[in-house]
Amino acid sequence: MGDIRNHRVLYLKAGLLLLLGALASALIVLDRPAWKTVLLLAVAVWAFARAYYFAFYVIQHYVDDRFRFAGILSFLRYLFRKDR
Repeated sequence: MGDIRNHRVLYLKAGLLLLLGALASALIVLDRPAWKTVLLLAVAVWAFARAYYFAFYVIQHYVDDRFRFAGILSFLRYLFRKDR
């Protein structure tokens, strides 16, 4: 499967991911309606977003500009390589 290049499909994919995240978050909060749940969920989402940014932007632009990561598995293979 090749890269998605159609802008409309990319925006659709982003929208669906946001919808999925919003629905999952809403279901978690509805299941456990407490401010603590909302706060912990917000912190978890923020932390994972920052980790994703680190894996796919910081490494590529500040640590090793030779590598282009295709996903989480690509990043993990990079981390465990001996010749980096």
